[in-house]
Amino acid sequence: MNNWQEIVDGVEPLDGIQLDAALMSEMQRHYAGLQGERIGKVNFYTPTFKAYATSEISGCGKSAWPAMSITGGDCKLQCDHCKAKILEPMHAVRTPEALWAAVNEHIGVGAQGMLLTGGSNYRNEVEYDAFYPVIRRIKDTFPQFKIAMHTALVDMDIARRMEDCGIDSAMMDVIGSQDTISQVYHLRRTVDDFEKTLEYLVSTQLKVVPHIVIGLHYGQLLGEWNALEMIQRHMPQAVVLVVVMPFYASENRPFVTPNSVEVGRFFMDARKALPDIPLLLGCARPPGRVKAEIDSYAVMAGLNGLAHPTDGMVELAVKLSREVRVTPACCSIAIGDEVMAIETEDAGLEVDIERVIAHERTQHHHATTGLAGIRVVTESAETVGGCCG
Repeated sequence: MNNWQEIVDGVEPLDGIQLDAALMSEMQRHYAGLQGERIGKVNFYTPTFKAYATSEISGCGKSAWPAMSITGGDCKLQCDHCKAKILEPMHAVRTPEALWAAVNEHIGVGAQGMLLTGGSNYRNEVEYDAFYPVIRRIKDTFPQFKIAMHTALVDMDIARRMEDCGIDSAMMDVIGSQDTISQVYHLRRTVDDFEKTLEYLVSTQLKVVPHIVIGLHYGQLLGEWNALEMIQRHMPQAVVLVVVMPFYASENRPFVTPNSVEVGRFFMDARKALPDIPLLLGCARPPGRVKAEIDSYAVMAGLNGLAHPTDGMVELAVKLSREVRVTPACCSIAIGDEVMAIETEDAGLEVDIERVIAHERTQHHHATTGLAGIRVVTESAETVGGCCG
């Protein structure tokens, strides 16, 4: 097998990206020894390649996978990385009747599913009690409409109620550091409470897709490896990794941008720990050069999916002999695939990989020659503000 440094050097859109040579070498050795059903498969979810698909996605827009909050923008915790701001742009459905009306409205314009969430009480619980009957009604009336629910912390009774109401996917953040729970989340709960929630959810028939927010402790990696061990003990259907983007952090409790080498090392360890589980990189991660570094490490580590990849990732994956698929998708479709962890042989649309690579190289050429050779990095509002984490 060719040296991975040489492969990266041959991917034109990655010119100027500084990757750690020692980590790349270690990743190459690790990858050579990996075995498992998911090893080698990668799907890229991105709107960039829609024109290169064999067919078009109809009705692709923000309404395709709306996010709805039962508390509007309200949340008791006011976590340091979020301050409840992530809830504000969501569709507020503060009553069961409002949820029913909103779902009918969105289905009328082509929605395929929704993310249902809400702000937490002081115990990191989202109070869904009044909404379970209408969720059951939605699933009975529109069985093809997918519902992914952010569960927060639950006990066994609540997990069973979520199962009974018919949601398709249960999501939660797995936090492995008590300091992070206390300091970032302002929460009087324990690491064991998070593991118990995962245990309860996995014991149901729900599709459980936990998230690990990398760098959640003010940009430092602290409890991520413990969270990974917790997931290993309970083996959900898929895992989504995101990298903290603390746009709403206060000046007196600032976050640093997570170190991309540490993030890459965690990707490698996660892949080794979960070789038979779909492992996806969600759309939430810092923009700019660090995003290109993080995405490169994700491909080299062998993750199964990347939402909104940096230019050059498809070419890198092909040159690393991955089994590559590209799903042309708007932001909402990508988020839907992320939270539902769609990872089947016929997921999405196949595209002409060679045309995709040519497109990435063209994009790189325009970026590096547009302003007297100054490399310009841009981020869409959807990518920056889009989803979990």
